[in-house]
Amino acid sequence: MKCRRKINEKERGGGRRLRTAAARRGAPGAVNTRGPQPAARRRPVNPPRRIARRRARRLGRRLLALAAFALLLVGVWRLSAWAAGGVRALLGRGYTVSDGLVAGSGSATGGTASPSPAAGGWELTLVNTDHPLPADWQVETVEVAGGERVDQRILPALQQLFDAARAQGLYPVVASGYRTNQEQQQILEDKIAAYRQEGYPDDLARQAAAQWVAQPGTSEHELGLAVDINPDGSMGTGQELYDWLLEHAWEYGFIKRYPADKVDITGISNEPWHYRYVGREAARAITEQGLCLEEYLGEG
Repeated sequence: MKCRRKINEKERGGGRRLRTAAARRGAPGAVNTRGPQPAARRRPVNPPRRIARRRARRLGRRLLALAAFALLLVGVWRLSAWAAGGVRALLGRGYTVSDGLVAGSGSATGGTASPSPAAGGWELTLVNTDHPLPADWQVETVEVAGGERVDQRILPALQQLFDAARAQGLYPVVASGYRTNQEQQQILEDKIAAYRQEGYPDDLARQAAAQWVAQPGTSEHELGLAVDINPDGSMGTGQELYDWLLEHAWEYGFIKRYPADKVDITGISNEPWHYRYVGREAARAITEQGLCLEEYLGEG
């Protein structure tokens, strides 16, 4: 009996020990012999600040991606412009290595050119309000890239001028060349109409237009020896090109025909784009002496 009692006590003691260990482990249904325990602190899974930081990081990554995409687009656009400029530099908006400025040929009839004795040659023919275009003036024209036409005799010098400008990163185009009498009349009427739309009375509109557009029969454009040179719209600025022309055009036989300080002689307002071929010798003298064509020919 004593032995059986001891065994039972041992079993009961072992059971208590087992239950106590289970309680310590937190097993389900275990008896907690140590009394109530404080609840374990549990951190929130996603506190508000952490969520806000994550959202800010995501937004920052998106903005960075958008900025990179925008920079890529700008880079592609600039690369395209650069490539187009390179093509223009080589081909000149329709130029070819063999043809240069030439795009075709044609003629404007009227007879043989007969410049005044003081001029000394066709390239010095004076045309202005007091010296209308000679009635028997004849010019063989050639079409250049862009569709304008010029006297074919000035083409080699004009090509050299354009090549030199392009070598300096400038890209000139012939904005206006030879004009017929009818074309000159239409340009004048369009200018008068533009001033009328601005509110000018008819007589004042005509006076204002005459400061910029010559009367038909008195325009150098009807000679075929004058060109309006403007920059290619996507490459460079007008002022850069006009400054270069003012300094170097004479080297190729061209002069700025209507300087700002000669308006009282020429009767035409300052036109930094209008250049006239007079030959290299005359161009050099006119530029070095600060003259206009009228003064050089003794008509000023």
